[in-house]
Amino acid sequence: MIRYLFGNALHRYPLLRDSMFADRAAQFHARLKWDIVLDARGHERDQYDALNPLYVIWERADGTHGGSLRYMPTMGRTMLGEHFAHLAPGERLRDPGIWECTRFCLAPGAAPRVSAALMLGGVEVGLNLGLTHALGVFDARMLRVYARLGWSPRVLGQQGQGRAAICAGRWAFRPEVRANLLGRARLSAEISALWYRRAFGDGKLLLAA
Repeated sequence: MIRYLFGNALHRYPLLRDSMFADRAAQFHARLKWDIVLDARGHERDQYDALNPLYVIWERADGTHGGSLRYMPTMGRTMLGEHFAHLAPGERLRDPGIWECTRFCLAPGAAPRVSAALMLGGVEVGLNLGLTHALGVFDARMLRVYARLGWSPRVLGQQGQGRAAICAGRWAFRPEVRANLLGRARLSAEISALWYRRAFGDGKLLLAA
């Protein structure tokens, strides 16, 4: 199932929280060799995790992390605005209708549908809040994943070459994207909406959290 949790609520799900940060270390530090620092427990967190972001998390039946992504309103601090603005020349990086999505992570052995479910969760947030776009920074190798799922970003710029290049992109929130991702995640519209309502009701609580 998909859980929508702000950072200040992660303590209510310690197994989910700890396995998420452990899986982030496995993906970004061990596998992708990013130059990032792990904490004493071997978990990957950065300065933006301290800003109470919204996490969209696929929770496995045993309560552990299956995959996740992180959302932050662009009216506050963002990774793109503070470190990668050169990848989006001329782009409006602060806008109440745009949120930043980062740290897209899959647990080792995650089923293919998990990627689609996470992106579906991201679309649910955008459509329920009336957002227009998401911005993100990602490895170029992710472009194939996005294309396979049917929700490719507009690439705003990149640094480096090949699959390891760092890109900035912009995704548009549209109802037809939700319909496509529902099929790829093998989820019904009703269950996806239920998971969102369980967390935020009609969405107004999300803005006030």
